[in-house]
Amino acid sequence: MDLFNSLKVFVRVVEGGSFTAAASALDISTAQVSRLVSELEQHLQARLLQRTTRRISLTDVGERFLPRGRRILEEMAGATEEARGAHLKPAGRLRVHTMTALGTLITPLIARYCEQYPEVVFELTLSQRHPDVLEDAQDIVISIAPSLPDSQFVAHELGQIYSVPCASPAYVRAQGAPGQPADLDRHRCLRLMDPLYGEDWLFTDAKGDYVIKPDKTFQCNVADAMVGASEAGMGVSLLPFYVTTRSLSEGTLLRLLGQYRLRERSVFAIYPSRRFLDAKVRTWIEFLKVELPKLFAEHEQILQDSRYWA
Repeated sequence: MDLFNSLKVFVRVVEGGSFTAAASALDISTAQVSRLVSELEQHLQARLLQRTTRRISLTDVGERFLPRGRRILEEMAGATEEARGAHLKPAGRLRVHTMTALGTLITPLIARYCEQYPEVVFELTLSQRHPDVLEDAQDIVISIAPSLPDSQFVAHELGQIYSVPCASPAYVRAQGAPGQPADLDRHRCLRLMDPLYGEDWLFTDAKGDYVIKPDKTFQCNVADAMVGASEAGMGVSLLPFYVTTRSLSEGTLLRLLGQYRLRERSVFAIYPSRRFLDAKVRTWIEFLKVELPKLFAEHEQILQDSRYWA
């Protein structure tokens, strides 16, 4: 039984005053109208209408049921209109997940996006793990990976990131600046734990590969904390470039071995499906595709400035 359709027919019969008028308004037969009303009464186990050959009238149950039935139809119409408009106007809650370190980049972009689309409310989750898009109920996951994720979901590449060796000016004055990767063997190397990579730092150039194995002097899993350890002079750290630029420009860190870029990988926006794509998801992805590369370029300009190199 189509309960919603039967309810709609019942209300139309009452409003039209007859089965014939309802049939004409709904473009169905009078027999179909009669059957649907009867099915509704059977479902409710109650008579809603008294019928004669000339007229119909509401029973006591029908009079009580009619206003609630109308509210149900109105709520459904409103919900349908809202759902159909979701692909047209960005509004409502947008659930976004990204890695903890990327939060420093994403949050200012969210603020700028919300200036354009004030009816969108962000729910940003930061963690070190990669979530399950469906089980964790995320609209978009901003992921970091060496290559395009092998996934049933849709993925858009947003830009490239990499890591650079850094140390504080005080540490460089005391220990000297490495001129080549092999010089790091005599330095205290700190370890930022990265779920995508092992402990080793792999330097590659025309001469080949050189591997640094950081000691267990200090390690942590959050980039911002590692920045603090580096600024305190604890040693040399390998940091994502976008968390270093403020410290470089403020003079609390120096970039080492400036010709090297380590652990290059891509940033992807991942979401479940292109079909019936919600306007807030579509516009947020379009915004990121334009603004995130521009932001990366601003950071890159600081990284390539030799004033900030040791």
